Amino acid sequence: MPQPSDTPTPQRIALLAFPGIRAFDVSVITEVWGTDRTDRGVPPFDLRRVGADPAPVPMRGALTLTPDRTLTWLTRLNGTDLIVVPGLDDHVTPAPAPLLEALRQAHTRGITIAALCGGAFTLAQAGLLDGRRAITHWNLVDLLRTHHPLVTVEPDALFIEDDNIWTAAGTAAGIDLCLHLVRTAHGSETAATIARSMVTAPFRTGTQAQFIEHPTPRADRDADALASVREYALRHLHEPLTVTDLATRAGMSARSFARRFTAATGTTPLRWLLDQRLAAAQKLLERTDLPMPEVARRAGFGSEVTMRQHFASRLTTSPRAYRASFTGGSRPIAR
Repeated sequence: MPQPSDTPTPQRIALLAFPGIRAFDVSVITEVWGTDRTDRGVPPFDLRRVGADPAPVPMRGALTLTPDRTLTWLTRLNGTDLIVVPGLDDHVTPAPAPLLEALRQAHTRGITIAALCGGAFTLAQAGLLDGRRAITHWNLVDLLRTHHPLVTVEPDALFIEDDNIWTAAGTAAGIDLCLHLVRTAHGSETAATIARSMVTAPFRTGTQAQFIEHPTPRADRDADALASVREYALRHLHEPLTVTDLATRAGMSARSFARRFTAATGTTPLRWLLDQRLAAAQKLLERTDLPMPEVARRAGFGSEVTMRQHFASRLTTSPRAYRASFTGGSRPIAR
């Protein structure tokens, strides 16, 4: 009798291929999940290009994408774990009916679905966004509201989730969402390794604004001060930092600091600080066997109770459950 293998089954990702999808989004999905980085500790992925039939799918710029799976792969037992829908060149032309039905069936089976940029229109056509929150590129918000009035369109975010359905804003936000999905499934270290190889930011929270004010000479000077403050904060996360403390280091009043920080980063100082502390705690939980109070202290939460509350509100899990999902029962090495 064959012995069970210790090698985990690779996560299975389906890239939906149909006429009109954007080549940039296809490239992002392929770069994140279709590149072998196992030599750098990244787990293997099984990325499949899924179409209504095996015929090459045309894209803008005389490009084509040839599917290697058909839609039945999306809904069969032991099929895909994650479906990613690229953005579109044309946001109002109906998507193929079999594809929309396959998306509905996949959601019913509990498969995670993510759409980049205008891919939200495809999910809306399938009825999957009715009564749910969604985001798209800021320039397409009104169009999505007009054509799909049952969707609660959020005007200002990078990516959001509702009922296991993810949507993202334009271009770079699609990279952010893909890395976030990797982080959710495989941990911050894996996401950071992929981000480094792509030379992109490893962690941008989905609640950031889609765009920020254009720099001016004064804003450039402020940006230098703010960058120095952020670097300082990252080195001192374990300390009880406040906005007033950071503003003082930047040589600004707390009010001016908060306003300029938000204009420069797209998020508030408090939210940014919380995001960094969550990221630090996640890394400690993934890589060490430190007791929970020590993880909370090093990440700057002050107490395990406070850390647990933030994990519940922002990550919908507990620190202990998060650690268990990444240790697989093995005991990591404390550092």
